[in-house]
Amino acid sequence: MYDELKYWYLRDHKLFRTLSMSQLKQLCMIIGFKQAKKGEIIYFSDSETPRVFLLKRGNIKIVSVDENGEETIKDIIQKGDLFGELTLEQDKTSNEFAMALTDEVSICSFLLSDFENLMLKHPDLALSYTKFVGLKLKRVRNNYTNLISKDAKTRLKTFLYDWATRDAKDSETSVAIDNYLTQNDIAQIICTSRPTATKLIIELEEEGLIQYNRKEIVIPNINLLK
Repeated sequence: MYDELKYWYLRDHKLFRTLSMSQLKQLCMIIGFKQAKKGEIIYFSDSETPRVFLLKRGNIKIVSVDENGEETIKDIIQKGDLFGELTLEQDKTSNEFAMALTDEVSICSFLLSDFENLMLKHPDLALSYTKFVGLKLKRVRNNYTNLISKDAKTRLKTFLYDWATRDAKDSETSVAIDNYLTQNDIAQIICTSRPTATKLIIELEEEGLIQYNRKEIVIPNINLLK
């Protein structure tokens, strides 16, 4: 059953579109498959078996821990995203972990050594991977730029806009997002305190920009968050 799930996921993922059916079936023999529940730790950066992960279903947060034990959300991983040792080289200086944000999280993963060999065997796949990771790193850089150049309210609006465009149920201007983040999570993402994040969320509600509850965030006009 898992081999079939692995095959269909790899076939549908844009990273592996250059591979043939037989090549995909060979990959199924070396790829791992894992399911996780909300709150479960997926991986630690100091693992003895470094891996590259592909998220098939659900949502995950990447949390960085500083030397004082303070946690900061580094990234939110959504369906189709890659995470783990994306540079194909284990960073032993980093201290981070991935945690499931939603129920029924499904993940495929390669051992770092296997993934490196895969890139060597399939140059087209290596090129696709380079482009895929490049776009991801560009988004991370843009997020960092937003943090250092914008005030907290603008950071919140920018985050909600990006979240909606990547994860929204609906289309066009009015969108709805499954709210799998706590207000403390949002505060960490926009680098502010939880009370400040709560205050800003209330302000956006009063301005009619969002409708917020624990299960869903409705954005009547996403363009007003730009």
